[in-house]
Amino acid sequence: MKKKTKNSLEDKTVRSVNKNVRSSTRKLTPILKGIVGKKVDIAMRNLTFSDKRISIDIKKTISSAVANAENNFQYNIDNLYVKEAFCGKQIVMKRFRARAKGRAAPIMKPYSNLTIILSEKEKEKVERK
Repeated sequence: MKKKTKNSLEDKTVRSVNKNVRSSTRKLTPILKGIVGKKVDIAMRNLTFSDKRISIDIKKTISSAVANAENNFQYNIDNLYVKEAFCGKQIVMKRFRARAKGRAAPIMKPYSNLTIILSEKEKEKVERK
């Protein structure tokens, strides 16, 4: 178990988890890597014009995290950026397709968990010497 440090308590982060996303982690990971580090409005715009089907679910998860930040923590949504975005394995539904000569071929239908962590960028103070 990790110890909570002083920085982790002061860090302004908001988390949103979407469980049972009907896609494999292999398909989700490249899209998530493309939005990490970007501001929320730019990430939402990129997902809007993405041709991947699963980008709709990622966009919903980000908008949920933004709503959590605005309503629960009173963060300024203009300063939010995607700090982390990752996915993990969930269940795999197993189905079979009938093949020739009485055989069967497996069909795997994987599910994933999707986690988006947003953070608020602080205005940096520049000290002049």
